[in-house]
Amino acid sequence: MAVVIKAWGKELGFQDMRIADAHADMSVVESGLFKWLDQGYHGDMDYMAKHGTKRTRPAELEPGTQRVISVCMNYVPPSARNSWDVINAGDQAFISRYALGRDYHKVVRARLQKLADKITTEVGSFNYRVFSDSAPVMEVAWAQKSGLGWRGKHTLLLSRQAGSMFFLGEMYTDLPLPADDAIGDYCGSCSRCIDICPTQAIVAPYQVDARRCISYLTIELKGSIPESLRSLIGNRIYGCDDCQLVCPWNKFARITHENDFHVRHGLDDVSLIELFSWNQETFETRLAGSAIRRIGYQQWQRNIAVGLGNAPYSIEIVKALQARLNDASAMVREHVQWALQQQDEKRTITLE
Repeated sequence: MAVVIKAWGKELGFQDMRIADAHADMSVVESGLFKWLDQGYHGDMDYMAKHGTKRTRPAELEPGTQRVISVCMNYVPPSARNSWDVINAGDQAFISRYALGRDYHKVVRARLQKLADKITTEVGSFNYRVFSDSAPVMEVAWAQKSGLGWRGKHTLLLSRQAGSMFFLGEMYTDLPLPADDAIGDYCGSCSRCIDICPTQAIVAPYQVDARRCISYLTIELKGSIPESLRSLIGNRIYGCDDCQLVCPWNKFARITHENDFHVRHGLDDVSLIELFSWNQETFETRLAGSAIRRIGYQQWQRNIAVGLGNAPYSIEIVKALQARLNDASAMVREHVQWALQQQDEKRTITLE
């Protein structure tokens, strides 16, 4: 039955699917999670602490769970501008490549639901629940247990066939399917992801201090970005891909065939000034159906202000920032003022 289900999964657009025993030993993962939380590395992500062992014990979240089916779906969009070219163009806005298309949460979950419907049609009623970064599930740990890949030193799942640029999804089920075997760690002595991190958020192999991570700072953090980290963010206004871009395994990353993950509204190659000019209505309209819309307009403006502060000096940038000095949001105003200070310092250096 497992072979047939995996075939159905591929027909639905999943590049790979593996199965883990929901009763597998997760003691090392569990203790690692609690240590990470005790160190405060989760920052303001209180939801990481609030569910306790439900993250590592599926039956506590969904009673009767016997197996965890893990799936992956590639997201690298075709024809997107080269990531390093955007990052190195200081006046352009870099958005993590996973967020250039539609919100993956909905796409992956909907596809998993179709798989569940197919199973129900063929074998009868069964108990299940589907997820995609949408509940207290240790996605990478369960994907690793299933043999879908291994946890890289940057903490993302890595696959020898597809690198790390894919979305994960899970189905908890009471079907007693045969479990797959886990695979080994193939990072070896490589430390490129650790070395490249702009904020040195990977504090040790397999351990990230989220409070320093640009993805956390631009997406999860709701308040002000610490001043000491702002200049390190560069023009990354939503997420950060640096650790993936330097990973040797991502030479195997595959272009997605999902239209939903193709670039929308030219977000792969757009100036910071253009995005900063959007009003709230434009933001909500253009980013409808996008994961980016979840952060809200104020955070979006905050992030872009930091990017503008880090950009090369430009009178156009100064004028764009000055236009926001009286913004209704105190948080936006603070970051605009900081950005103007940065631009003024660059102007002074240029004149010298």
